[in-house]
Amino acid sequence: MRGRWWRLWGVAVLSALLAVPVQADSGPVEASRAAPLRLEAEGFEHYTLALTWHPGFCATRSRPPRECREPSLRDNSEQGFVLHGLWPSLPRRFAERGVDRPRWWQKGCFLETPRADGSFCRAHPPFGLPETLSDALDEAMPGRASCLDRYQYAKHAACLDLPEENYFAVSLTLLEAVNESAFGAFVVLNQGGEVDRNELIAAFEAAFGEDTGRALRLACHGRGNRILTEVRIGIDAERLDAFPAAESLVAQGRGRCHPRVSIATFD
Repeated sequence: MRGRWWRLWGVAVLSALLAVPVQADSGPVEASRAAPLRLEAEGFEHYTLALTWHPGFCATRSRPPRECREPSLRDNSEQGFVLHGLWPSLPRRFAERGVDRPRWWQKGCFLETPRADGSFCRAHPPFGLPETLSDALDEAMPGRASCLDRYQYAKHAACLDLPEENYFAVSLTLLEAVNESAFGAFVVLNQGGEVDRNELIAAFEAAFGEDTGRALRLACHGRGNRILTEVRIGIDAERLDAFPAAESLVAQGRGRCHPRVSIATFD
């Protein structure tokens, strides 16, 4: 459990950004459930919450990025998932222009504002986020060392009038809800070993409700797609404030993981 950054985040930021009173002694689960998630949806149906299992991601990269090479950026990453992104589905106004789902997932907001040349660290300035939020994001998103936050926002949110602070505030709240769930605990408990793919789905349903496994998409890489690298969870854009209740989840396509899935750990 990422208690250190969550305590800073849950008390000092959720109450300020989301205008919800949170008691200073509230635990992570209580704080997460107390905060309504306000993020206006501009004509799209659902979000995909993409969460990385950091040891698995790093183990399957032929050229590991900075967040995999530097020990300080791997701290606590075996204690839960880390944030990859929060992805709106195909907006209606893009669909009306003939953009289909595969093209939207490939290009996103770059369809309107072409991706700048060079790295995102050079092409996009840092966000002016409040210090507490920025510190929490540093811990929850190791890829921020490679400017993953700037890339995710530019591709998935910049063209949809999603305010930067709210976008990342909500992303962190959703991440914490998953990490504090029985599903998150199951993955942490089984790191360093293998589990059946169906066990992961069953653990998700045990945490979030019967038949909710269809909202979970597993991503695996490495030889034979055996190493868990990411989970993706479909969330109704109009029911974001109900997450992680079963009625807030929407079905997704299945991933391509081997029937036996390895949950990596750092050596």
